[in-house]
Amino acid sequence: MSDKKSEKYAVIRIGGKQYLVSEGEYFEVEKLDLEEGAKFVSEDILLVIDGDKVSIGQPTVTGATATITVLAQTKDEKKIIFKYKAKKNYRVKTGHRQKLTKIQIDKITTK
Repeated sequence: MSDKKSEKYAVIRIGGKQYLVSEGEYFEVEKLDLEEGAKFVSEDILLVIDGDKVSIGQPTVTGATATITVLAQTKDEKKIIFKYKAKKNYRVKTGHRQKLTKIQIDKITTK
């Protein structure tokens, strides 16, 4: 049984959106202009929870960083857009696939 209090969590901002992440977790964000296998460090950390210690940024936590690895560049499922106007014989059906980047959080550090 793992102790949840020993894990380190952070709220990071990537691409204008906020994500609650922990070390070793991977997820998809909107497309980043980085190649697969690239590593980068994000200093845009809004909150860090390390056991019982909570650091809240104003707006970011000073000295906190997250090391992130790009795993893949993918596309989301196709979304269907259907425009329709009643009694006017107007129908338009289009689709969209959002480009995504799959990333993994390697390490969250604080000073």
